[in-house]
Amino acid sequence: MDLVRELIEYVKHPSVSTDPAFKEGMDGARNHVCGLLKAAGLEVEIVPTPLHPIVLARRRGPESWPHVVLYGHYDVQPADPLNLWTTPAFAPEIRQGRVWGRGTADNKGPHLVAVAALTRLLQRRPDLPLRITFLIEGEEEIGSPSFPEFLHKYKKELSEADCVILSDTASPSSDQIVITTGLRGIIGLEVNLTGPRSDLHSGIHGGAVYNPIQALTEICASLHDADNAVTIDGFYDGVQAPERWEREQLAKLPLTEDEYRRFLGVDELHAAPGLNGLEATRFAPTLEFNGIGGGYQGHGSKTVIPSKVFAKITCRLVPGQDPVFIHRQVADTIRARAPKGVRVEIKEMQGNAAYYVCPPNRPNTPKDQNPVLARAFHEAEKAIAEAFGRPPLFLREGGSVPIIGDIRRETGLDSVMIGLFTPESNLHAPDENFEIKMAEKAVVAYELLLERVAGTPRHAV
Repeated sequence: MDLVRELIEYVKHPSVSTDPAFKEGMDGARNHVCGLLKAAGLEVEIVPTPLHPIVLARRRGPESWPHVVLYGHYDVQPADPLNLWTTPAFAPEIRQGRVWGRGTADNKGPHLVAVAALTRLLQRRPDLPLRITFLIEGEEEIGSPSFPEFLHKYKKELSEADCVILSDTASPSSDQIVITTGLRGIIGLEVNLTGPRSDLHSGIHGGAVYNPIQALTEICASLHDADNAVTIDGFYDGVQAPERWEREQLAKLPLTEDEYRRFLGVDELHAAPGLNGLEATRFAPTLEFNGIGGGYQGHGSKTVIPSKVFAKITCRLVPGQDPVFIHRQVADTIRARAPKGVRVEIKEMQGNAAYYVCPPNRPNTPKDQNPVLARAFHEAEKAIAEAFGRPPLFLREGGSVPIIGDIRRETGLDSVMIGLFTPESNLHAPDENFEIKMAEKAVVAYELLLERVAGTPRHAV
């Protein structure tokens, strides 16, 4: 399998899950990865869902063989704004040692790495004592709404596996790989304020009504203090500090705060009290405004007081925070701080996902005693060191992959998460890309990892 060639063909299918206009692209991407899995020798099942089908591909074997689930997603983010791409988002090309196009790094390139590694490994070792289940979904970028029902339906089969291995997380650079040990949880809300029954002429009616834009900005501004701490009662209750070994791993990160600041293009970082910028993105809970709108948005001036405005808010959660409690506290606080004269409607936007943690070096749940999981962590560390020339770091990540928590909750399976995109990959932004040299090394690492996990006694003490 030629990884770069297949990635280019894969990315040509515009598989934007959020927009029904891209159904043909969704179908094309799914068919493409199914063809590669069949060529590798796996049995492929297409599991229908209310939105976009899930690809389930199996390599069967005796129950005594270890069983690994490999996860990925074939859907991608919308490419907008299109005018900011150097080349069209779905016309991928190679330049500067990278493949450029929407979905190259999130997540088509990383899960094709696993497909390529398994293809090469099975050609060399067709008798490999390892059961594999590839699980590639098509709704990750819209919150995986069909995934819980799928997990419930296939719970028995998946629960018999030993662990999940995936690459949908980040590394700081292409030569310093991170094995992610924790993902922040997430909640999301859309806040809608309504003032007058229709837009008003600001000259005729200005001064008589509470402008909804003013009300919304006042509410939003009240949710943080000057030190960037969240001003919601109970928000920090129970928050658990990082462990010493986690801080020691972070200290090895080949990135300074000043380098991080320059990369972001800001004059100052604005971390919450008690943490620096690098710590805050991994260890701190947040409340962020992801979108805000209302009133006239076109060119020039239109002197209007809008009837309706909105803000989209997400909170990233850390150990000790209950997503249901935080969601309720944020919503109640916004309602309490809304001035008279505007009506508040709050919609759940993202779904609630708790923090996920899977430390490699200490027991956390009974499932952590699984010898295949322990072997996978150990061999991943060795394989990455061999393929990339330096050992990985074990770090929490600031992002959220809610389905990882769903998998653990429904099946008991924990995940080994190997970061295969970097800040330069431009995830969810124009000019997304995937570094070819990094991908080639990752194929070697995955091949070593899967070969060494094969044959691990499943009931070893």
